Amino acid sequence: MGKLIIFSAPSGSGKSTIINYLLTQGLNLAFSISATSRPPRGTEKDGVEYFFLTPEEFRQRIANNEFLEYEEVYQDRFYGTLKSQVEKQLDAGQNVVFDVDVVGGCNIKKHYGNRALSVFIQPPSIEELRKRLEHRATDAPDVIKSRLAKAEYELSFAPKFDKVIVNDDLEKAKAEALQVITNFLKA
Repeated sequence: MGKLIIFSAPSGSGKSTIINYLLTQGLNLAFSISATSRPPRGTEKDGVEYFFLTPEEFRQRIANNEFLEYEEVYQDRFYGTLKSQVEKQLDAGQNVVFDVDVVGGCNIKKHYGNRALSVFIQPPSIEELRKRLEHRATDAPDVIKSRLAKAEYELSFAPKFDKVIVNDDLEKAKAEALQVITNFLKA
């Protein structure tokens, strides 16, 4: 029976880099496959990258309480985690990794309790986060401004997580994450 590892962080904190590193460390980790109401992009396949549902199907599953967590990002554009998919992966012995927003992370942790480890990746400061987002050069200034405002809100959730890793040095943060996850999986 697998365990669950939940990662949340403000955009630009290095969460994806840390998760991708952990996936290469032989820990039997597998990403949770989310559901979405957006259409597939490029070569995406149903049941591989996402489970693709119509907005109506998504709403019906919400009504049936089939999601651990979900969010309507824009009108009719949903993302969420199906309980049945997570159970299928856990039953197969996989340790399931979640890359979710802070509210979703708290909901999954509440549902699974001690079977789940929630990890919050924190930037050293909002100022450092601003520099990283500007350095990435993928967002317009108004987008960066809204991401920073959202980051301040998300940082208020850090105390609700089992472990907070401050990413002020990426190699150090990766090593700390590896140690924390290894200890949790052995327990």
